[in-house]
Amino acid sequence: MRYSLATIIKNQNSIKVSSYSIKDLERISGIKAHTLRIWEQRYNIISPKRSETNIRNYNDEDLKTILNIGILNNSGYKISKIAEMPKAAITASVLEITCSNFDANVQVDNLIISMTEMDEERFEKFLSANIIRLGFEKTFLEILHPFMVKVSILWITNSINPAQEHFISNLVRQKLIAAIDGVSIDIKSNASKCLLYLPENELHEINLLFANLVLKRQGYKTIYLGQSVPYSDIKMVCELHKPKYIISVITCTMADISVEQYTEQLCNDFPKQKILLSGYQFLNNFAKVPATAKVFKTPTELLALVA
Repeated sequence: MRYSLATIIKNQNSIKVSSYSIKDLERISGIKAHTLRIWEQRYNIISPKRSETNIRNYNDEDLKTILNIGILNNSGYKISKIAEMPKAAITASVLEITCSNFDANVQVDNLIISMTEMDEERFEKFLSANIIRLGFEKTFLEILHPFMVKVSILWITNSINPAQEHFISNLVRQKLIAAIDGVSIDIKSNASKCLLYLPENELHEINLLFANLVLKRQGYKTIYLGQSVPYSDIKMVCELHKPKYIISVITCTMADISVEQYTEQLCNDFPKQKILLSGYQFLNNFAKVPATAKVFKTPTELLALVA
């Protein structure tokens, strides 16, 4: 399934098309704004629209062009040579490279192109190729996890359209749920119980789903509550099931309480449980973690904490 490259969001009969600043392009592509300006001026690779105050504005097509050029440039193509290539030749060369070059950065950039184009067929093709080569868990750890971390940062900084983030997140979510459903239940006799959840109004579920998958595959008993769970429900489940670990991922700020206050309350209210946390708020040091809680960056680090 392929959607229009210009991402369309219907909102009270209005239509919004993705627009990016040069800083957005820098965040997404990893190419410095200074370099992008040089490429634009010297090689006329892209021609952004400008505001009345002469600020550059880029669209999805510009973003795709920059990502494609970045892949070629990082694969040894000189920028002067790329500038002479027709768009069709650039696209063909990128597809050839991404089919044979399994460098994680190349694959991540390719998935970002799939996201901006909202191209499910392309996403499926390259994800399947990596799963065949690496297996599902390694594909997630080496490619999907860094990709989704990048997507979450882009979403928080308003560098991508919400429709694009929802589109790609739902595709990854479907893959994870299918993988979880395929896990044969072989819980260890002495397995610890792990409660996994996202706080209220937190919807970024991908990393929590993968944590659930790797814990299940290691034979742990998981109690998965999912998105936007009221605090009272955490208390009820802990009283009933007495899990050893409480695991949560916090990406966004909270409405009525700071992330720090929330995690302090969590540690104070559940002193018998080990609190394990991840997400943008912690990994970027926006929120300090109580001494009794631990932060994990990857599912591998999570497994080390519950071992």
